[in-house]
Amino acid sequence: MSPLKSRLPAVGTTIFTVMSALAQEHGAVNLGQGFPDFGCDPRLMEGVTRAMHAGLNQYPPMTGVAPLREAMADKVQSLYGRRYDPATEITVTAGATQAILTAILAVVHPGDEVMVLEPCYDSYIPNIELAGGRVVRVPLVPGRFEPDFDRIAAAITQRTRALIINSPHNPSGSTWSEAQMRRLQDLLAPTDVLLISDEVYEHMVYDGLAHQSACRFPGLAERSFVVSSFGKTYHVTGWKVGTVLAPAELMAEFRKVHQFNVFTVNTPMQVALAEYLRDPAPYLNLPSEYQAKRDRFRAGLARTRFKPLPCPGTYFQCVQYADISDLAEEPFCRWLTTEVGVAAIPLSAFYVDGLDQGIVRFCFAKQDATLDQALQRLAEV
Repeated sequence: MSPLKSRLPAVGTTIFTVMSALAQEHGAVNLGQGFPDFGCDPRLMEGVTRAMHAGLNQYPPMTGVAPLREAMADKVQSLYGRRYDPATEITVTAGATQAILTAILAVVHPGDEVMVLEPCYDSYIPNIELAGGRVVRVPLVPGRFEPDFDRIAAAITQRTRALIINSPHNPSGSTWSEAQMRRLQDLLAPTDVLLISDEVYEHMVYDGLAHQSACRFPGLAERSFVVSSFGKTYHVTGWKVGTVLAPAELMAEFRKVHQFNVFTVNTPMQVALAEYLRDPAPYLNLPSEYQAKRDRFRAGLARTRFKPLPCPGTYFQCVQYADISDLAEEPFCRWLTTEVGVAAIPLSAFYVDGLDQGIVRFCFAKQDATLDQALQRLAEV
């Protein structure tokens, strides 16, 4: 038997897995991996239980249960002013990560170029490589993590098939403005470049700002796969349920791949989410709830030697640590976990070349007691 040739030879154990294991081993407060340590609304769990007891435990339609797709259509129209057809333009997915992979596999052919804006979520580049595409990396403006449109424009070629954007942005917490989205719309207008818009933190935008979904802009919506996540919005990341919105022509190609990589998504959760989604209060109130956590965490950081960067969105806070250590980011995170008792993620993990800027990322989607314990330890550094 010949040696196995890996499809992803550069991929190993992710830093998220490494840091979470290290945190558990040393009893550290885990502010590394991005998930809440508090529960969801009991009404949502009760909805799942009702669906199970009602016998809704077999395969749902490949595209997702109709009430959930209809509820999403209503929500998106209400928030962003665009109506998607639930029958042909909305698909329920096994989380956002599956949605992004499926979109890439649906439209990217071997040799096609796909642009990513670094730092970026760690699944983007392996997804492109699995499709046989060529990754084109364009850095966001260092420090501010804003799009550099001159560099984006210079990177577009005849082979550019798609661009992936993410706002609110993981890991930096930056958000795209209306002016930036309009500039992107103008930039892409004369091209055939498709857009994959990762909007899983859409309901975590603060300080009175509005989320600028690609759905809002006709010239972007007509070329976009827009990805969202119920797990992020409703504190149920382990349920792995998301949605994709796209024009019918793009969605038809998406569904060809979707039906053969997961086919469909668990029925009881979909039924419960459809029912729960009819009440907009939980997602409309989410920005103020997370802003309170952000402000609590930033106020605590003011009593430490860490310097927080701006955080207008997501549930991540990036900080500089130059006043504390000259270690590189990953060794610093290991030291912080083992010696101080707080786990963080190095920003360098979100760059292919491991660019080191002396910045680490904390997750503040935690109970107040968890944040206070972490802040007490950080203040002692």
